Amino acid sequence: MTADSECRPFDIVSPSIVVELELTDFDIDQQLLGLDGVSLVVFTSVGCSSCRWARAQLPGLGLPVERLCWVDAADSGGAVERYQVFHLPALFVVSDGEFYGALQSRLTYKELTEGLRQALNRIPEELP
Repeated sequence: MTADSECRPFDIVSPSIVVELELTDFDIDQQLLGLDGVSLVVFTSVGCSSCRWARAQLPGLGLPVERLCWVDAADSGGAVERYQVFHLPALFVVSDGEFYGALQSRLTYKELTEGLRQALNRIPEELP
């Protein structure tokens, strides 16, 4: 094991600190309506390099969410259409079964946290 100048190990992979769910067309509505707390819904695709980066980094950022909900855009065309996904990765905020819309920000802790705060201050809607 190696350490940086502050003697922190940096070659150890930290386990995810947030619950992660895989959602599909078949269960996305049921799951999101029944979950308590804040869910960050992330549409991704295997062929998207930004999506692969998001998938590797978001779980360890310590975002103020109860869970990350991953949706494979290639396998969930119905959800892609309902959520009007036009680019990947696409992020949406759902809290206690209510939809707070898209979260558009760079994938950094600071910008995602601010985007979540702003989204949760909106008037919620029904899930798409």
